[in-house]
Amino acid sequence: MKKLEPILAWVSALILFQTLFFKFTGAEESRWIFSQLGAEPAGRIGSGVIELVAGICLIIPAMRIYGAILAAGTMAGAIVSHIFILGISVQGDGGFLFGLALIVFGSSLFILYRNRGLIPVVNKWITSQS
Repeated sequence: MKKLEPILAWVSALILFQTLFFKFTGAEESRWIFSQLGAEPAGRIGSGVIELVAGICLIIPAMRIYGAILAAGTMAGAIVSHIFILGISVQGDGGFLFGLALIVFGSSLFILYRNRGLIPVVNKWITSQS
């Protein structure tokens, strides 16, 4: 389990970094997605910045929990957007973007669970229950 965490962190970071190209270059699919959400271009660029910071934090062990928090929150928004607005399959991608969001979300939750004692709010709650 100890070796799984850095692997999941790197996989998540690579997924986040890969999507940045499309967000920051204003690729047609990204513009379409954020237009459907009523957040083009600010939402596209803003989420790209958050994902960049999350990806960097995920690959730095001391910052990993903060990257996981950012990534989980961002991917939760992406998943909800897919389910209620965009659909699972976006412009015929067969659910690929949705699947990537699920991978990053699940990986981030795993990282957060493994490090729950390091998160101040959770650590305070754990110690108060003892």
